[in-house]
Amino acid sequence: MLAVSVVTRQNGEMMHAFPCGTPILDFVGTLRARRNPRPLEMLTSPESLDAWFRESGVIDGGEACRPSDVTEAVALREAVHALLVARLTGADYDSGALAVVNRAAREPSAVPQLGAEGRRVQADPGQALSSLARQAIDVLSGPEGALLKECSRPECTQIYLDRSRGGRREWCAMDPCGNRVKAAAYRARKKAGASASPASAR
Repeated sequence: MLAVSVVTRQNGEMMHAFPCGTPILDFVGTLRARRNPRPLEMLTSPESLDAWFRESGVIDGGEACRPSDVTEAVALREAVHALLVARLTGADYDSGALAVVNRAAREPSAVPQLGAEGRRVQADPGQALSSLARQAIDVLSGPEGALLKECSRPECTQIYLDRSRGGRREWCAMDPCGNRVKAAAYRARKKAGASASPASAR
């Protein structure tokens, strides 16, 4: 397979967002607004998966993704999401989701190498997915599992690690979720104040 470079938009911006505190949670977040009738899928092609792997820092280069790699990536993502939801709600882990994650984790993972240019990770898609599966296991089985939260903006379903002092973080990111929640709260207060004004003036 041909090696590929980072895939970005024509204006140079990255294709994907990384607000969650660790690559595996950002990976789960590539399906956005899960509760909407039509969630927004970010892994729509081999090129979009290539871009995610490189923009996330999981790998720096390697074999280009194929359509079958996208299928495997989505299956792993959904399995990890099921396990995260179980952890958040106190439910038992789904055996099928466990099997998908553990199978991916058993494969060889991406291995960093040191060269004159510094640290680089060259890997194929299967190795990148194995690295993500191992991260999922680390988060779910380690102390960071207690830091897992879902964004409090109802339209958002991002799960993130709350490393804030006192565990007070409410949103996956201030932009856009925190800003939208604050703007909605401001509008609600303004509307309530306007409704109360005629009564108070009597």
